[in-house]
Amino acid sequence: MKMIYSFLLIFSFLMLSSQDITTIRKNYQKAVSDKQACREMLAQFENKRNEGLELAYQGAFQAIWAKHTNNPFEKLSTFKKGKSNIEKALKQNPDQIESIFLRYSIQKESPGFLGYKSNIKEDRAMLDKNVKHIDDALLKQMIIQILKS
Repeated sequence: MKMIYSFLLIFSFLMLSSQDITTIRKNYQKAVSDKQACREMLAQFENKRNEGLELAYQGAFQAIWAKHTNNPFEKLSTFKKGKSNIEKALKQNPDQIESIFLRYSIQKESPGFLGYKSNIKEDRAMLDKNVKHIDDALLKQMIIQILKS
């Protein structure tokens, strides 16, 4: 039954013409501690040509997945894919505040030995400067929360 539910959930996500960003944001908050939520979000982005913000979220979920897997090679591989996707998204739109938030949150929480910490100061400054201009309550709350921690 659980497998059928997961399939239906994934299928319903794939049928959306544009992804429900509120659901993605809520699952992003859960993904660090909820392996299943992270897996479902990765499945949603899989086999799609994601660009912009969707690509940034795909990368963020991939980076988070590294925390959930036990295989050290998969940990490193999936983290590198996530990092690459976040950076590609930011090259497409360098001023996309939500993509900057995603990069900041991943860099802030990633271990130093992975070498993904180079944008923390500039991203934090950008988030501090722009958080007051964000209209979406959930996104604003997520940014405020990461800035306080």
